[in-house]
Order: sequence, then structure tokens, then C-alpha cells
Amino acid sequence: MKKTKGSSFRFYATLFLSFLSFSLSRAFYLPGVAPRDFQKLGGTIEWVEGDTVLSVIEKESLNVLSGDPLYVKVNKLSSTKTQLPYDYYYLNYCKPRKIVNNAENLGEVLRGDRIENSVYTFQMLEDQPCKVGCRVKLDAESTKNFKEKIDDEYRANMILDNLPVAVLRQRRDGSQSTTYEHGFRVGFKGSYEGSKEEKYFIHNHLSFRVMYHRDLESDSARIVGFEVTPKRSCLLVITSFTYFPDVCLGSLYKLTGLCLLDSILHEYKEWDESNPQLTTCNKDTKNLIQSNTAPQEVEQGKEIVFTYDVSFKESEIKWASRWDTYLLMNDDQIHWFSIINSLMIVLFLSGMVAMIMMRTLYKDISNYNQLETQDEAQEETGWKLVHGDVFRPPVNSGLLCVYVGTGVQIFGMSLVTMMFALLGFLSPSNRGGLMTAMVLLWVFMGIFAGYSSSRLHKMFKGNKWKRMTLKTAFMFPGILFAIFFVLNGLIWGEQSSGAIPFGTMFALFCLWFGISVPLVFVGSYLGYKKPAIEAPVKTNKIPRQVPEQPWYMKPVFSILIGGVLPFGAVFIELFFILTSIWLNQFYYIFGFLFIVFLILIVTCAEITVVLCYFQLCSEDYNWWWRAYLTAGSSAFYLFLYSIFYFFTKLEITKLVSGMLYFGYMIIISYAFFVLTGTIGFYACFWFVRKIYSSVKID
Repeated sequence: MKKTKGSSFRFYATLFLSFLSFSLSRAFYLPGVAPRDFQKLGGTIEWVEGDTVLSVIEKESLNVLSGDPLYVKVNKLSSTKTQLPYDYYYLNYCKPRKIVNNAENLGEVLRGDRIENSVYTFQMLEDQPCKVGCRVKLDAESTKNFKEKIDDEYRANMILDNLPVAVLRQRRDGSQSTTYEHGFRVGFKGSYEGSKEEKYFIHNHLSFRVMYHRDLESDSARIVGFEVTPKRSCLLVITSFTYFPDVCLGSLYKLTGLCLLDSILHEYKEWDESNPQLTTCNKDTKNLIQSNTAPQEVEQGKEIVFTYDVSFKESEIKWASRWDTYLLMNDDQIHWFSIINSLMIVLFLSGMVAMIMMRTLYKDISNYNQLETQDEAQEETGWKLVHGDVFRPPVNSGLLCVYVGTGVQIFGMSLVTMMFALLGFLSPSNRGGLMTAMVLLWVFMGIFAGYSSSRLHKMFKGNKWKRMTLKTAFMFPGILFAIFFVLNGLIWGEQSSGAIPFGTMFALFCLWFGISVPLVFVGSYLGYKKPAIEAPVKTNKIPRQVPEQPWYMKPVFSILIGGVLPFGAVFIELFFILTSIWLNQFYYIFGFLFIVFLILIVTCAEITVVLCYFQLCSEDYNWWWRAYLTAGSSAFYLFLYSIFYFFTKLEITKLVSGMLYFGYMIIISYAFFVLTGTIGFYACFWFVRKIYSSVKID
């Protein structure tokens, strides 16, 4: 049976929608990453009920896995109030004998990640009731650093088997679903009962819980969760300290409604460095902390004993789904509302474009082609009258070529990045993968930037192609690097780990000058080898005078109006993107993002075509830059929204942090301007060539 065109179209459409639906739900899994199995080892196991040891038997007879070492790594200290990450050992935490840095990829370094080894080491399936990490004495500098980080609500981040440590969080809607907060707070502030003096307290006892999934067939276990859990014997903190033994599930910090970790003033009779024994931390019982234990203050000259315990819990969660809880999406309805909102805008614009194309424009072309006399042609008005000037090179045509080429480079980078993300290669489990992919794709897309800018430059009959190629290779990256250097200097001044090291900076320069710039020249050479793009009509030697335009067709007004709808199509999704960047949350819904990206392309193209048609009907042929700026003006609204987001959603108070926020938002808005402007330009360029090739010109 012969397959019709309609059935073929339906087949490919169904295939695409099936792939997209799969991507919406499975985009965060990372193909090609093998899980780590922890095999069974011999030994003994203690069955404990309450405080009583019931029996000791051979593990082999129970077929229980145990013994494989688990090494906890530490990552940066992070805060949403300052946006300045710090190395974990910037604070006077327990340090191993030799600190070893893990090899981070380019994206991790750019994000400020600093992954190092730690003193926290577990044995698989061996509960450790009370382990002493170390004892430190606070000097003036350590005390000052701890207090500053507590003031700024810093969180410590750790990693076990590529899973970040998380604290269980109670959802505000009261539902029972599990959600996590990334990392645990360094400490908190409060005051003792009967005192108004505010004190600083540190979380010096960590209760780790490792969830594992057991595979009965292979007789192995895989880690599927890594939590810091509150103790069952605790201190209740409201605005002062009052002791309520065995009441709460952790130190409840009522000022924020969060369940925090333990702060314990440990006591000991005599310190033995090789085998420290604490009276407040008994490793032989499950009741680790005495109910009347005071919290650990942060004061100069005080000793702090860091302790931890470890428990293991079997879980039904499989390894492939272990990131689900971290990435729990509670706002999918909002995303669908965003899609529907954007589609309504697209349908509105599509209706206008269809009306222009199928009725008005078709009627115009028919009338123009049926004119029989020269007098009739002279009496006619509209877009045909500017045919002799519509392809006249604009003012600063070289600069336009540069921006169009750069826009093609950004478009290629964005499209390919999203395709990789849809396939799952850029999931949050691949730390730094998204940033690394964007940088490398930007570098290799330089060939398309050079090609597109040279093709346009040749159409404008430009003869300084080398200068134009150099501008394409250096203008946009140069502006970004200039802003980036200033911001990096501010970060260096704050001694933050977010500052880019010299080696990484040198690597970025090598990528720019060693790969990107040569590729731009290769693309430019290939573009100049191609024949020039021919205009469908000839250009007059003497420019036609543009008549006086009505107020609503003035450049500034029409350009600003043109940017409203593209921004309106993406602003809801923009909220989630900004939240993931500035509030330390994972962004993984690349299926939604890809749909919004397609809607953005269509919206930019359609609004530019509509306004370009109105402009040509007003006998204004200066459309080149107008088309670019019409769609590009959506970046102006993006930056205004970032200002609104700063004052309504963020709690940034430091000047440096505010400068970092607006500096990076300027970079993002500038890139968005170049991207949307290029989309609008090419849509208008195609439209103008199409309509003027459809009419007869004497």
C-alpha cells in the first residue's frame, strides 16, 4: 500500500511527540554512567532493639552486605544571601591529614565547586553510633569566619557516591511527600532562656543516614540516598533555649520553620587523641545525646568537638530513580500553564501573520501585478513603492553583520545544548556538565558565526572582510570577558572559591584564541567563497525620501512594543531558570524548556514579520536594524524582570553580591538580545525577499 504525504507527516509528528514526552519525564537520567556496586564481605553484625544487643551472628549466614569503605567528599559552602561560594575548609572544620582536590571539570570550576576529601569515612552497612571527628580550638579568625557564615546562612555541601547530602524538609502544604534541602546549615543564632543576648551556635554533630537498594540477584547493594537526619533526643529552640527531652525530631528552629541539626556542647573527662571518649556521646547505646545537653557556642578560645553517627536503611528506590527525590517537581501545573500561555501568544500572532499573508499580502501582489499603465503604478501606494530602496545596505552594515553572526553562534550553542539535555547527558548528576557543554559548543560554533557574517557582508558589497571577521571573533566575547574580569576581581577580593583560578582562565583564553578565533576565520573564508546573495530587485542609486511616520510607527515605540510578546512567551519559565541559578536549586525540566525555546523562535519571527510589513506599508524601507532591534528588545524586559526578581525573591544585602547578580544578569540579557535579534532579523529577511520576488518590477 502506498503511503501518502499526510500519513508520513502524521507518523513523524507522532514520533516527535513521543520522544518529547519521554524527554519531559526522563530528561534528568544520565546515559552511560555505570552504578557502583558494593559487594558482600564477611564479619559480624549486631541486632539492636532499643538499647539492648540481642545477638551476634555471622554476616555470611544472613547474606548481608557489609564492609566496603564509603568516602564522603566535601564541596563548597554556599549561601543564597551572598551568592559567594567558599571552600569547605575556609572554616575551621575537621581536616584530613592531607587534603586532596578532586579533578573538577570546567563547569564545576566556573560554578565555584571545590570537591575535596574529608575525615568522614563509613563502612557499608555498619552503623556507627558515635564517631569523633576531631577537636578544634577557635582562635579570633576562626570565630569571626564561623559567625559571618552563620549570619549569611551558609550551608555545607557533601557528596557520597555522587549524591549530594540533603536535609529532609517539611512541605508547607502539609503533604507527606519527601523533599530535600541541599546541604546543611553551618549553625544558627538564638538566646538562652531569660537572656536577650543573641549567641551563635554551630552544628557540630551530624547524623548521616545512607539509603541503599539491595539487588537479590547479583547479591550487591547500591546507594540511593544520602541524608543528614535530626536526632530523636534534642533541644527545642524558639527564641530562647528550653529543654524538652524526647519531644521533637531535631532542633526545631521556629524562626524559620526548618528542622535543623544538632548543636552539642560535648564533654569529656580526659582527651585521648587516639581513642577519645565523650560523656555526651556514648557509642554503645542508641541514645547518643543526653537530653539536657547544652548547645555548642561559637566563641573565641572555646573548644569544639565534631562528632557524627551513621545509620543505613534499605530502600525500594532503584539506582536509576535515586535522583527523583532531589528533583521532585511540585510545580508541573505551572509549567503547563506557561506552555499554554505561550501557545496562546503564538496562535494570536499566527492569526495575524496568516491574515497578512493570505489576504492582505496576496491581494497586494495580485493588484500590483495587474497594473497596466505607468500612471496606475504611480498612483498606487504601499510596500511596492520602496522596492528600489528596500535592499539598500543599512547604516553600520558591518556591525549588523557581526551581531547576526554572533547570534547564529549563540543559537547553535543553545539548540545543541538543549538536544543533549533532552537526551539526558546534562542531568544534575553530571555536575558542571551543562556549563562545560555550553562553553565548548560556543567555541566550536564559531565557524557558523564567521560563515553567516561573511555571507551577509558580501551581500552588502563590503570589501573589508578581515576586519569584519576580527570583530565577529572578538566583539561579543570581549565584552563578556571585560564584565567577567571585573566580577572575578570582586570575587577574588572576597576570598571566595567562586573566583576563577589562573589555570582555568588561561584554559578559557586558549579555547577562545586557539579554537574559536581560527574557526571564525575558517567560516568567514568559506562564506566569501560562496557567490553573493542576490536581491530580487535592483537598488536605486538615489535614496527615496521616507515620508513622515505616525507616532505609533516611530522606531522607539514599535521596537519596544515588539519585545513584549517574545518576553511574555518565556517569562514564566524564566522564573524557574532564575530560581535554579540564584536559589541553589536543580533545573532539569529540559523538555519544557525546549518547547518554550521553540515558541520563542516562532514568536520572535512572527512579531518581527508583522511589524516589518506595517513599516514597509508606511513606505519606510529602513528595516534592517529595525527588524533586529524589534525582537532583541525582549532582552530589555528580561533585565527589568531580573530587577523585579532581585527585590521580591532574593535576600541579598551585600554590595558585592548585588553587583555580581546584576553583572551576570547583564551578560544573560545581552546574550538574549543577540539571540532574539538574530531570529527576528532572519525572519524579516526571508519575508522581504519573498514578497519582492513575487511582484513584477519594471
